[in-house]
Amino acid sequence: MMRTTVPPVACVGEPRLTAGFAEFGRLDLFAHEEVHGPIGPMEPANLLRLAEGIQLKGKGGAGFPFAKKLRAVLESCERQDASAIVVVNATEGEPASWKDKVLLTRAPHLVLDGAALAAYALDADEIIIGVADDGVGQESLMEALGERRMPVPTSVVTVPHRFISGEGGALVNGINGLPHIPPGTKKRSSDSGVGGLPTLLSNAETYAQLAIAARLGPYEYAALGTDDEPGTVLLTVTGAAKRPAVVECAAGTPLREILDLCEVPDGAGILTGGYHGKWITQEAADRAEISRKGLAAVGGTLGAGIIVALGPDTCPLGEAAQVVRYLAGESAGQCGPCKMGLPELARSVDLAVSGSAPVEVVRAAAGDVKGRGACSHPDGTARFALSAMEVFAEDLRLHATGDGCGKRVKGLMGLPGAPDPNPQKLMLDWSRCDGHGLCAHVVPDFIRLDANGYPAFPATPVPTWLREGALKAVKVCPELALRLAKAES
Repeated sequence: MMRTTVPPVACVGEPRLTAGFAEFGRLDLFAHEEVHGPIGPMEPANLLRLAEGIQLKGKGGAGFPFAKKLRAVLESCERQDASAIVVVNATEGEPASWKDKVLLTRAPHLVLDGAALAAYALDADEIIIGVADDGVGQESLMEALGERRMPVPTSVVTVPHRFISGEGGALVNGINGLPHIPPGTKKRSSDSGVGGLPTLLSNAETYAQLAIAARLGPYEYAALGTDDEPGTVLLTVTGAAKRPAVVECAAGTPLREILDLCEVPDGAGILTGGYHGKWITQEAADRAEISRKGLAAVGGTLGAGIIVALGPDTCPLGEAAQVVRYLAGESAGQCGPCKMGLPELARSVDLAVSGSAPVEVVRAAAGDVKGRGACSHPDGTARFALSAMEVFAEDLRLHATGDGCGKRVKGLMGLPGAPDPNPQKLMLDWSRCDGHGLCAHVVPDFIRLDANGYPAFPATPVPTWLREGALKAVKVCPELALRLAKAES
């Protein structure tokens, strides 16, 4: 499902990234310079000192120090005697996130300022901005590029609006004309990225924060925020919020203040950080502060700045299970932990939620994928699933009785339409199945045999890369007990 409407924007305290929004809506170049003032280029040493002085970390989820990335690219360029490429990751493949879309739509020149600063310091050959093919923000970005002169040639590339397409390696692959999936082996874009050249790749908000800091300087920038995490944070608050919004606040702001602003009702729990994030209880949310350190202290994570709240009248385990199924389907399918492990994890979560298996099956399935993937997708999915099992332990106990929690799944997690245009599920006619087990031999990545020798498989749509095997399993079933049916989107 394509996203087309940018949510409202709110601010707690002094606006920085969102300055001028109330007066101008979208800041064209004239409004941008009136609100933020001029900015000049910076030499590499000065930009490094600035990034280190404000302790700037990536805002896309991983939180990697920007200064380390910048230094690594500078060293690679010198070592290889090569030019650099600057890449802005504005793809925002996380379905629940909108903050980068807001920047592209309403403050595109801040993002371009930050990219220009990096390009000048690196003496880069090119700036490339990756956006999703949902079209949100792209027109505003193109208008902004037409309003100004960039220091180097600047282009915009579109990538499929999928969860994994926003991963850094997947974006570099897409720019290089390869499939928009993470590379099969871990590699550093600072050594070899776009066109094999040293590449500085960071998130759109990171570049915007850099542009703010270059104008303010490290001391004034640190007037907001905490000692460990100076500056402001952009959050996407959604789910059961009556007033969903992208909110800018100083690091260290109580989470409760943000929840009250967005009129979030008390519920079973709150997801922090997004689909690769962690759940926290309502009680923990009352103690939490908006920062990496503050959220970690209560068992959460800042991640990509996403807060998804569940209301009191939805089944939290059912909501979580839907996300795990989605993440299993979003896998690149090129390494074992994704190709085999994530469908098994989704199946395990479904079994636990249905009361058909103890929580230990989820822990075991998560343990099989953690730390073994070619990218962070298996780890993030396992973290999400395990966190749900822990925070919603009481609900899990109710589900284990077979009666459930008595609440329906309202679909509050912001899941998009299925990326597969024709999602299909395996269906089993138990009146026909004699337990031959042939299907499990044909597609062992998806079908297992239970303790009695009968086929067991997730209630999820069959991943696209396993579709051919599933069709073969249907054909070899001697009792015609298996069939592929259209999955509900």
